[in-house]
Amino acid sequence: MFATTFGGFERLAPIYRNALIDTRHSCVPIDWYLQPHSFAERNDLFLEHAVALMAESATSALVQAGLGPEHIDCIVTVCSTGIATPSLEARLMQVMPFRPDVRRVPLFGLGCAGGVMGLARAAEMARAYPESRVLLLVVELCALTFRFQDRSKSNLVATALFGDGAAAAVVSCRDDAEGRVLGASHEHTWPDSLDVMGWDVADDGLKVVFSRDIPSLVQNDFKPIAEAFLAANGLTAADVGGFVCHPGGAKVIEALEGIFALSPGEMRHTREILRDHGNMSSATVLFVLRAALDAREPGPLLLTTLGPGFTTALMLVHPE
Repeated sequence: MFATTFGGFERLAPIYRNALIDTRHSCVPIDWYLQPHSFAERNDLFLEHAVALMAESATSALVQAGLGPEHIDCIVTVCSTGIATPSLEARLMQVMPFRPDVRRVPLFGLGCAGGVMGLARAAEMARAYPESRVLLLVVELCALTFRFQDRSKSNLVATALFGDGAAAAVVSCRDDAEGRVLGASHEHTWPDSLDVMGWDVADDGLKVVFSRDIPSLVQNDFKPIAEAFLAANGLTAADVGGFVCHPGGAKVIEALEGIFALSPGEMRHTREILRDHGNMSSATVLFVLRAALDAREPGPLLLTTLGPGFTTALMLVHPE
């Protein structure tokens, strides 16, 4: 794809090597990227594959919880990589037997921060309706946004970093609910930061906005927000049993390890998810959370994400 770009692939190869990603997933084959595609074509593929992935992840989460679609009272859907009106959960209701009175909460435009923000909104809905069960669905098809003719540095970095993925979770305050306890959450949006991360809309699709300053922003501006959040909940970084951080990229992970005074490589779940799946935008932090839960990391867990706004979202997850 880049053989004739900026001196050929070898000049661009460090972007891929430095990403520290071995595998990623895409809903379309590799040859698809060698041709131009319209926004309409991309979005049709987005609708088809997003609903299919949501159905797969929703079914898996419900089976693990011992529930069926009929037991769900609210669906919170997070996605920023395509346009859907009717929204994605309404389309999912056509292929899965959810009740017609289920509450629908679609969230769009949160980008990489959407995993924690969606989990926080799901928890708030569960607390507002204590007898309800809330299904959180997160799906991102980032790879559909790669633009063949775009040779900007942001797009080149995106082609090395982002992949497709989906995740789901059941959240409830019912007496019969089991699992970890979702604790306090917090969000902070920095002023004058709209150009740090997001989308521009082009004729052929969504064009990535991706500042090279993100690692330095994390290093310089994120630390006091995280420390204040922990302090407000009677904690310091030393009290955290596991760091469940959205990876962003390799340099962002290094910055996060420095902020929390961790040894290089200590964020193993974050690094392993980035290595095996790439950056799946909002879905990624839930993959990291699943890995931390499977490893039985002691609590409390600190979830962190950064996304368009420029916004950080944080949450504490405690043992049952």
